[in-house]
Amino acid sequence: MKSFSITSLAKIINTSSSKNLNGNLTGISIDSRTVKTGDCFFAIKGENFDGHDYVTKAFENGALCAVVNKNHPCNNWPSDKIILKVDDALQSLADFASQYRKQQKFKVVAITGSVGKTTTRQIAAQVLSKHYNVFQSPANFNNNIGLPITLLSADPQHEIVIAELGSNYPGEIEYLSKIAAPDIAAVTTVTAAHLQGFKNLDNIIEEKLSIAAGLADDGLLIVNEKLKGHCQVRNLSFTTFGQSAFADIFAEDIVLSDFSSSFKIEGVKIDVPLPGPGNVENTIASWAICKALGVSIKDFAAAISTVKATSMRTETIKIGDVTILADCYNANPASMKNALVILSNMKSFKNSRKLFICGDMAELGSESKKLHQQLGLDISNTDIDLLITIGELSAMAGQTAEENSNIEIKSFKDVVSACNNLEKIVKDSDIILVKGSRSAKLELTIEKMKQIFS
Repeated sequence: MKSFSITSLAKIINTSSSKNLNGNLTGISIDSRTVKTGDCFFAIKGENFDGHDYVTKAFENGALCAVVNKNHPCNNWPSDKIILKVDDALQSLADFASQYRKQQKFKVVAITGSVGKTTTRQIAAQVLSKHYNVFQSPANFNNNIGLPITLLSADPQHEIVIAELGSNYPGEIEYLSKIAAPDIAAVTTVTAAHLQGFKNLDNIIEEKLSIAAGLADDGLLIVNEKLKGHCQVRNLSFTTFGQSAFADIFAEDIVLSDFSSSFKIEGVKIDVPLPGPGNVENTIASWAICKALGVSIKDFAAAISTVKATSMRTETIKIGDVTILADCYNANPASMKNALVILSNMKSFKNSRKLFICGDMAELGSESKKLHQQLGLDISNTDIDLLITIGELSAMAGQTAEENSNIEIKSFKDVVSACNNLEKIVKDSDIILVKGSRSAKLELTIEKMKQIFS
């Protein structure tokens, strides 16, 4: 973060202090354990934590000042420290980030979508880093806390900031977009996800396209070609990307291999060391972003040839003779289908069993049962040898798959039960897809297999 005076911060968040506000901030933090000397500590209250309980600790670790909720009952903080009291510390963090972004010269690329935003971000960042000083979201900092932290963590020397915008409820993307004020906004694949908060796909599309709300006047909106009609009825100016020649930016001659893909864009061959059709679209979306920022297609092709999978997102892990496709960071119907295509297309594993360790897809609301049954039908149409379900919802998928195919099914109520039985189930040379929502904690099955086969 650029050095920022406490006086200027106080003006932005509309507060004052009886203390002398001399001093310059060199960073921000919401976690007292990671506070560095010169930081401003924002006391954020969440579902499972309350930063107000750690204000004193933040000062002990070097915080220069703290922003707190003025109506919070806790008041035993150090009397000799600068404490800025506001109506809402979280909103003040957003206001600070918004103003900081306006004062810096870097361009902002904001990416949203139901599937693919993290991989698209990381591909674009790797390519653009060859040409610019790039800062990207730490991990998936994509909400009303993570986005402000991303923006405030960028330094003056950064030329491009790439951020993700996520959403669990209507209005969140628009709110975040107005904070980020992106120069380029990209929408990847939009599908049924977080239905618990959005009810239907139309509402999800509306939410994702609201990323245009904060777009700079001369900004560029890049969307998946499937959203073209939705953009037109909203009178949005946009560029499309996709896998058909009807998109403004597209790939052709697509060839999917076990752990990679190749295709042509603008006549140049692109080799992507990431598996599956989903990563083809992620790559095209990344190219659309990079092209808008002046990168040539030949430079793009050279830079992407060494891109690596994100942890727990179709990450290939070898444990002895066992091959694991670890994709257990999140799951929705579209990402499940993409992962199944990847497993089914593993042509070099003819003599290996194909196993699918399947966890529940979370936050699908009233459509949950129906969508898990559809997953079961999708599974039944693959060449998977063994399906291992973990959880009540994935068991529904297993039941549907069993009714419509000859796939062997083993079901467990929780991940601990599954782990306790893996040694009897998994064999050397198996190739195993591990896929489910984060709440399923399927990474525990991977750790268990490491113990068994290492």
